[in-house]
Amino acid sequence: MSMKRPLIAIDWGTSSLRGARLGTSGQVLESREFPRGILTVPPGQFEAVFDELFGDWMQAEGALCLISGMAGSRQGWQEAPYCPCPAGFAELSQHLLWLQPDRMALVPGLSCTSADTLHTPDVMRGEEVQIFGALQLTGRDNATLVLPGTHSKWVQVHSGRVMQFQTFMTGEVFALMSQHSILGKTLDLNGAFDPAIFLQGVGQSQRAGSVLHHLFAVRTLGLFDRLSAAQLPSYLSGLLIGEELRTQSVPLAQGPVVLIGSDTLTQRYSLALQHLGIACQSHGAQATWAGLFALASACSHPWTFKP
Repeated sequence: MSMKRPLIAIDWGTSSLRGARLGTSGQVLESREFPRGILTVPPGQFEAVFDELFGDWMQAEGALCLISGMAGSRQGWQEAPYCPCPAGFAELSQHLLWLQPDRMALVPGLSCTSADTLHTPDVMRGEEVQIFGALQLTGRDNATLVLPGTHSKWVQVHSGRVMQFQTFMTGEVFALMSQHSILGKTLDLNGAFDPAIFLQGVGQSQRAGSVLHHLFAVRTLGLFDRLSAAQLPSYLSGLLIGEELRTQSVPLAQGPVVLIGSDTLTQRYSLALQHLGIACQSHGAQATWAGLFALASACSHPWTFKP
């Protein structure tokens, strides 16, 4: 894939803002990151903040900017309606919300509905770009992908299209349990991550019984000095990530599960998956830039720049 126009790739999330200036083959020529997530931007000031931080990049002749993430949410720059699944590059390009015609657009995010009787809706913003980027980096059209985080995503892709996904509040529940519950009174969150204790938690999560009961054991294991305060966060993390994995069915014929995220989180999920006999591979921040570049390249019309 190649681009004849300068591409400015932006990932604008809830708490942070990062951007990259990409070359004609998708290589990162320059990158910037700021603590200017959408919650720090006053209403009506998104364009001004963007111009302040990236306006010089947009001076390049024929520059195209694609913005993914929460900037397209109801609390962001402008609400970009979700693109329904199944969806690939073609569907995403049709749902782009153009802030400036043929120059700057918001990537819409994806929605899907579950197969339960309520047809429960699920959504993502920003992760869809990482998914398509990871597919480009791995050269795969079929995959199970996991995006760990505050709200972890499990995604099924067939023939290059996202067919279905599920969201799990694993990271948020860990934060709530460790900081705002009785469990937090016995945890030392400054303790180093302990892989062996983490895997004990993963193993316990796979046994019979309710996760609500297993969670209380985090307290009692500390009370009876079975685990130290520094070890308990690793055990709690293993319990919650293990519970998330317990509900999943991974089609082994698709190849290794693809993990996308920070090194800290992908390391934990990789440990848990391997402990359960499931192969995996990891990708980091480069998946976002690869996804935005692939989206722009695949949808070259009407974006091909002719000086």
